[in-house]
Amino acid sequence: MEFGLVLVWLVAYALLGAAGVPIAARLLPRLAGRGAGFALPVALVVLTTATYWVGHLSFGPVAVVAGVLTLGVVAGVAGLDRAALRDGEVALAPDLDVDRTAIRDVAVVFLGAFLLLVAVRNADPAVHAGGGEKFLDYGLLKTLDRSTTLPPEDMWFAGEPVRYYYAGHLMASILGDLTFTATRYTYNLALAGFYAMLVAAAFDLAGALAADRGFDRRLGGGLAAFLVGVASNLAPPIRLAISLLPAVQRRQAATALASTAQDYEVGMVMTGVETFTYWDASRVIPGTINEFPLFAWINGDLHAHMMGTPFVLLGAALAFSYYRAPESERRHRRLLAFGAVPVLAGLQAVLDTWSFPTLFGLLWLGLVFAPADPRTLIPGARTRPGRAAGDSRLFAELGRVVAAGAVAVVAGLLGAALASPFLLTSAGGREIAVLAPGDRSGLGALLLVHGAFVLAFAVHLAGRFERDSYLPLAAGVAAVTLVALLARLHVAALAAPLLVAGWVALRMDRDAGFETVLIVGGAGLVAIVELLYVKEQAGPGRMNTVFKTYMQVWVLWGTAAGAVLAEFLQGRALSVLPRPTAGAVKRVAVAALVLSTASYGVLAVGGHFAASDWNTLDATQFAERHHPDEADAIAWLDAREGQPTMASAPATARYPLDPSREPAGPGIYRWRANPAASLTGVPTLAGWNHEVGYRGPESYFSRVREVDQIYVGTTAQRVAVLERYEVDYVWLGPSERLRYGENVSFANVSGVTPVFEDESVTVYAVNRSNLGAA
Repeated sequence: MEFGLVLVWLVAYALLGAAGVPIAARLLPRLAGRGAGFALPVALVVLTTATYWVGHLSFGPVAVVAGVLTLGVVAGVAGLDRAALRDGEVALAPDLDVDRTAIRDVAVVFLGAFLLLVAVRNADPAVHAGGGEKFLDYGLLKTLDRSTTLPPEDMWFAGEPVRYYYAGHLMASILGDLTFTATRYTYNLALAGFYAMLVAAAFDLAGALAADRGFDRRLGGGLAAFLVGVASNLAPPIRLAISLLPAVQRRQAATALASTAQDYEVGMVMTGVETFTYWDASRVIPGTINEFPLFAWINGDLHAHMMGTPFVLLGAALAFSYYRAPESERRHRRLLAFGAVPVLAGLQAVLDTWSFPTLFGLLWLGLVFAPADPRTLIPGARTRPGRAAGDSRLFAELGRVVAAGAVAVVAGLLGAALASPFLLTSAGGREIAVLAPGDRSGLGALLLVHGAFVLAFAVHLAGRFERDSYLPLAAGVAAVTLVALLARLHVAALAAPLLVAGWVALRMDRDAGFETVLIVGGAGLVAIVELLYVKEQAGPGRMNTVFKTYMQVWVLWGTAAGAVLAEFLQGRALSVLPRPTAGAVKRVAVAALVLSTASYGVLAVGGHFAASDWNTLDATQFAERHHPDEADAIAWLDAREGQPTMASAPATARYPLDPSREPAGPGIYRWRANPAASLTGVPTLAGWNHEVGYRGPESYFSRVREVDQIYVGTTAQRVAVLERYEVDYVWLGPSERLRYGENVSFANVSGVTPVFEDESVTVYAVNRSNLGAA
């Protein structure tokens, strides 16, 4: 392991976090820890936003320095006493009450999570193409290294800007620049940093929610850190429990589980630990992907839906800060609604566009349920101390909902304006579609994914109502469940009780707390993806919609559950039992939840280390070990400066130049799928067919046809395509021979000469001034 680099990155994170402390304290003054867990995310938002905007003029050291200076100025304005500065003194603002104990707690949590992920990545550092999209993520980092302006050029569609959300990769690239770290190490150290930020943010927000209700901050935060960073869904522990049953019952239970979860076979379930793999737990609901954080970070993609999670929780913290602000603090509430949230969302749209709407949904819920009337944000608006005689409670509630919606829409437009350079170039090719009833999730599968949270939330919400309400509540839930099953809308049985009970508890002053706002928000997201999905090229049906949405649900519900369980342990739940008995029952229940959902982590992380023979954070060293036939050529290409253009075989099995020909080519999720472009950032004309989703099939396959002409067309066709796209290098390796045959030659094309040759790869340089002269 590269211990020196680990230490350098920890110092960098600490310095950035220190710069973010005063900004977070200003924005989140009513969190118990004054926003200590969000200091680093806040600092990175300021740093990356400034770098992003300057980068459209000039990206590189100038943009990074501009970002650092901006962060320093914003931190100074937030943290220093301006009156003292005028007198030539440097002092903290007198009203800036930084909680040093909270900072220490957050630092310990961050350090533990960071070192855990560093160890995980040290055991499996490779950015291989299989089992995820590491080629995409690493390629984005490399193309940012080569870029002189933003947006960066697409390494799989040369000459065009990236259409994929890339601000998380930009953030990682900035961190690499600040620490003078090579990209091959930046990948894994940044991945560990995003995980640690997420766990620390969950710890801080859940601790603040627990403390706001009078319960132990560290208990609530610690439970949330576990649920967000370590816990799994219920499929793995249920599978392991089934393997312990007697043979007959084991087969019956295994058959039931296999019929519910898509990747679980009867024989596999019955064998238990022997056939356990970390992968299966992410494929539960048929036709979808159901990731949770530990799975995602073990898998090791530096992917947008993962990098965006700490900032989703930052959005939740901003909504909580608004929720707790009294009506008299109109200026602070406006700062949050029309300043902080739009700035965060403007970056989030470029970081993870899927979570962009979620930030405004959280803001809207905070506005609806906050004691302060949202109409007071409007200049000159006043609220009446009471309702007129003709006013109804329903009318008043609708007025609040509409006013909150109007504020959220204005904030959303501001956020979209800040993200406009990206949104304007990346829109298109997607539409909202209605999910067919036959494609909806079954109740059993939904409970496997969300059941642990739902159980905790059911106990929490039941405690908001009097005991004489339990019978009608149970009857209502049973009725909703029956209707949901008959209507084939099973999600209603899960989400509707949480939505209705949570909404009523919040608006009827049932001591529900902001954790209930997060419960309502998560339930809304779960319900939406059972009704609507984004129709696009990325995966069949709603696969990608559920994939990207469920990660947000997990971090919101995991954080809420931390505060809920802290109240369960320390509050009046089960008060019908004698106090010692009730305390023991609660401790056993929480321990069972923790131990069962921790079983996945024990097996997955343990197996991860047991199967490893790596001891490095170098993300590309695997190429030398497993693909030595191409490693030297890739290293040679990586050493080329600037951003030249390359031709290589498209990563698609379709051969549109000759439809009668058998499919040929590497496809995607394989090593031979554009390894040169993906590991160097040198853009190729037509790379992975992910570009179909970004550009549309006609644009992509038109390029594919032209690339095919470079290798098997006439001399005139070859010259025309090489000139049109200003190609600098032509790559001829195993992928090209697989697609075009062994006899590809450029001997008769003047201006195309070999500059690198070994047994497997020949790289040709294109001299365009002499191209086709013969």
